[in-house]
Amino acid sequence: MSSSRIDSSLTDASRMLSASPTPGLDAELLLAHVLSKPLSYFYTWPEALLTQEQLSSFQTLVERRQAGVPVAYLTGYREFWSLQLKVTEATLIPRPDTELLVELALTIGLDFPQNQSDASPIRVADLGTGTGAIALALAKEQPDWEVTAIEKSPEALDVARENATSNGISNVDFLEGSWCSPLVENSMDMMVSNPPYIRDDDPHLKEGDVRYEPLTALISGSDGLNDIRSIARESLQVLKPGGWLLMEHGYDQAKDVQNILSLAGFIQIRTDTDLAGHDRVTLAQKHITQ
Repeated sequence: MSSSRIDSSLTDASRMLSASPTPGLDAELLLAHVLSKPLSYFYTWPEALLTQEQLSSFQTLVERRQAGVPVAYLTGYREFWSLQLKVTEATLIPRPDTELLVELALTIGLDFPQNQSDASPIRVADLGTGTGAIALALAKEQPDWEVTAIEKSPEALDVARENATSNGISNVDFLEGSWCSPLVENSMDMMVSNPPYIRDDDPHLKEGDVRYEPLTALISGSDGLNDIRSIARESLQVLKPGGWLLMEHGYDQAKDVQNILSLAGFIQIRTDTDLAGHDRVTLAQKHITQ
């Protein structure tokens, strides 16, 4: 980068990041991080000059991004829902597609109060919480819900706890464990999860941001469905009669996930699509008489 003007520096950085799907946005997010400024600052003060230290820091981040390191790992955070979440290499990077899972859970939750005969709070578990993105989004939108976030990685669980604190969210309990193992039978009204669902030989594992993300949060056996099978089997025991399970999955896995849920004994099974029109979340209900 030869110029220290903001607009010229961003242009140079975008050119360097041309291999990225979003070179301009990547450059802006990295410079905003260096300057501790909102993106709007660049449009208000495009001619402002960077100090040599700022320019050097920006150059370093751009070079690391050029090498493939995800922007979220370089800045240490990612926006999700209305939250700013800390992200580390121990966690999966929250993605916009997963907001569909939050939207569906909130919609289903609207039907629960009229069916809560004892007026007890709605109890929701987020399985494999990672940064806490799903659990914290639900807890923020519904402060009367009792949300439990489960994660088998102690390092990721620490990040989720930090994110709860930094976002001022107090109605989430954090438990270490694998899927439903920390939970008791018939205790949850709803369970949500964005589990690993990529095949272990998927060529996309060698491309883009996923190269740097923890494999345990991405891959799940030869067909990508091992963890989804486990969750379907275990959650049926933990859900209350009439409770709901919602799981994110790959765009081409809807029929397989539906079959897994049907064989496990769930009813009212359906799949919803994301903004791109791809099958993204399948949800199912535990039989009311179980």
